[in-house]
Amino acid sequence: MSPHEIAHLKVLESLAQQPQLSLRELARELGVSLGKTHYLMKALAEKGLIKASNFRRNDNKLGYLYLLTPVGVAEKLRLASAYLARKEAEYESLGNEIALLRRQVALDAQDVSSATRVATEEQTASSVFAERSGKAAAVPGFASLTGAKP
Repeated sequence: MSPHEIAHLKVLESLAQQPQLSLRELARELGVSLGKTHYLMKALAEKGLIKASNFRRNDNKLGYLYLLTPVGVAEKLRLASAYLARKEAEYESLGNEIALLRRQVALDAQDVSSATRVATEEQTASSVFAERSGKAAAVPGFASLTGAKP
């Protein structure tokens, strides 16, 4: 689904809920410029998806209702379905990525734990070897623990 189609969907959804919105209000709601809103509205009108009708019967251009045509309602449904399918696929992909990252973190944590355990065992073995061979001073800090004199 293209960004253009997403913009059309947002306009159609907004107009379906609030057909009395002015272009300026619609632009503010969509978070786009007034010019882009005008461009989108013109494109939707040319496709026959919306119809503008002056409900105040005067020359006030702010008095328009923007109504979805039957074709516009069908297009809104099609776009919403496509958008939903896209978001569901993204959600599933993100879930898979999160599961993979969790497994990697768990494996990395095991590796760190194993490496720490091995280092501790090596240090202990080195200390025991030094003690048995009378080289207590060769292990840093070991002499002070055993009371041996360097």
